[in-house]
Amino acid sequence: MFRKMRRAKQALDEEECIDILIKEPRGVLAVLGDDDYPYAVPLSHVYSDGKIYFHGTIKDSHKRDAIEKHEKVSYCVMDKGTKSESWWYTFKSVIVFGKMRTIEDRDAKIEKLTQLGNKFFPSEKETKDEIDRLLDVTELYEITIDHMSGKMVEEK
Repeated sequence: MFRKMRRAKQALDEEECIDILIKEPRGVLAVLGDDDYPYAVPLSHVYSDGKIYFHGTIKDSHKRDAIEKHEKVSYCVMDKGTKSESWWYTFKSVIVFGKMRTIEDRDAKIEKLTQLGNKFFPSEKETKDEIDRLLDVTELYEITIDHMSGKMVEEK
């Protein structure tokens, strides 16, 4: 169903892929957007319980409209990479294919938004304050992973 990586020697194992999803703060979500044009948007995420979570607005959301029509998505995350003393640049990336949905259960929504907020806000109090203030206008999205692959690239 999913293509094999052409350059298998550059493949990352599942543990390395998950480590990138946990550590890196952002990725790019790709959905099938309006008039079947691809729509790719950078997002902040949290990886938890084998799934990827991020938030958005409830009102006039391109993401929400897209997944209501077509739940299949792709999400790509890159690490910061390293540059050697020469011109070489090495980075790792992960591409996830999965199905995306919104989380409606209030308790589950608060739990995952708390995990997401704690990844980015300086304190748990700030996370709680933001959730209390914005919960009713915030959408929580979940990607269930169907396939994941990772790759290390050395640009020479």
